[in-house]
Amino acid sequence: MGGMRKTIHRRGDVILQEKPFACVLDPRYRDSRCDRCFKETKVMKCSNCLYVRYCGRSCQKEAWSDHKEECEKLKALPPGLVVPSAALMIARIVRRLLKGGDTHKGYYTSKQYRKFCDLMPHEENIRADSKRMEHFGTLYVVLQRLLDEASRPTKAELLRIYGKMCINTFNILDAEMSTIGTGMYIGASIIDHSCRPNVVVSFDGETLRMRLLEDYPEQELDFGKLFISYIDLIDTAEVRQEQLAERYYFHCACERCRDEQEQKRMNAAACPNTTCHEPLDFSDSEQLNQCPACGTAVTHSDREAFAEISSFTRDHLAQMKSVAYLDVSRLCLEKQANVLHRYNVHHIKTLDNAMESALNLEKWTEATGYGLRLLDGFRQYYSTYHPLLGLTYLKVGKLQLYQCQFAEALKQLQQAAKILRVTHGEQDDLYKRVLVPLLCDAAQGDLGHLAIADEG
Repeated sequence: MGGMRKTIHRRGDVILQEKPFACVLDPRYRDSRCDRCFKETKVMKCSNCLYVRYCGRSCQKEAWSDHKEECEKLKALPPGLVVPSAALMIARIVRRLLKGGDTHKGYYTSKQYRKFCDLMPHEENIRADSKRMEHFGTLYVVLQRLLDEASRPTKAELLRIYGKMCINTFNILDAEMSTIGTGMYIGASIIDHSCRPNVVVSFDGETLRMRLLEDYPEQELDFGKLFISYIDLIDTAEVRQEQLAERYYFHCACERCRDEQEQKRMNAAACPNTTCHEPLDFSDSEQLNQCPACGTAVTHSDREAFAEISSFTRDHLAQMKSVAYLDVSRLCLEKQANVLHRYNVHHIKTLDNAMESALNLEKWTEATGYGLRLLDGFRQYYSTYHPLLGLTYLKVGKLQLYQCQFAEALKQLQQAAKILRVTHGEQDDLYKRVLVPLLCDAAQGDLGHLAIADEG
């Protein structure tokens, strides 16, 4: 008889599921999501504080033991005031700790757990960070209104709690990966960052789930070998390093950050010969005089145009952080043509903005065109099973379906299914209620077209 086979954890398996220690809904969604379960539905105000809203009796009842003291404090605030999420979050953490939350065990394996006291406060880093100290100062003023003096921790202790919150909270995402709130998950916060993650985080309401992006060969999960990404991966190593240092106070030295070829591609210029697809590296101090692939001459004006349009794009992308404008995106894409390489990250980000704004304006054909080009860029930098890649396939497939391009739609939706089955799971509403019906429509439409063609 052969030896016993080891259990293998498969791609798509849920390796951790956790409810938040404390969480807060983004104020933008107060009118459309429940403060307790985060589900999007018709919500009703708490009749006492008129501030938080719930989807029904059961959520209100469940939340009451936590909301009771907060309720009186919110009621006493001036009408129309929106409490900063971070202040509400700290107040909720404090109340949880006062009710014995310091003994709460956040399990990340069947036997291993951490407690709130195990989280690092990063006090020295926070104190040396003028932006965060200013933010904390603002929050402290609000916290004096949200917490009773008798039960309020000292200012130094609140700063430590603030530090733990800054470093250890997760953005709670909806099915389309948009941030709808913030949550602290004690067990899940054990997991480290890599720019080539092998684990992905998704949410069902406020419940966090971690899934494997690749098979894991050992029986026991070792969280020292499992990684998620803390930041957007379609950014150069330099930008990623800056963000990680600024937000989390560490330097990333993962394999991807050391991949020089990828860095060159992310910043690449297009070859002046429009039939050549070679990415050109203009960052070199030794001037590149010709394309290494086709030999086309690279002039000083090519370099100047590249520097100017890269800078123009970066400025406009920064201005469009919260709202994407179609006319601005179109202008940037027009200027980028034959100057920025199609795998230049600034070009890809512009396409992303262009697609979103075209969708908002219901310009379906234009959005589809951007989406197809965006997929090409995403495939270059996201792993095969990245949720944003899956969602983009889904959007493009849906657009093609609306335009009766059934065969193309089916192809994109099948790709979406392959990815979302792993990142979200087959029981997720996005998979079950959105993707599966679209797949059926695309397959039916395709068959319908075949039948017509046969008759013809």
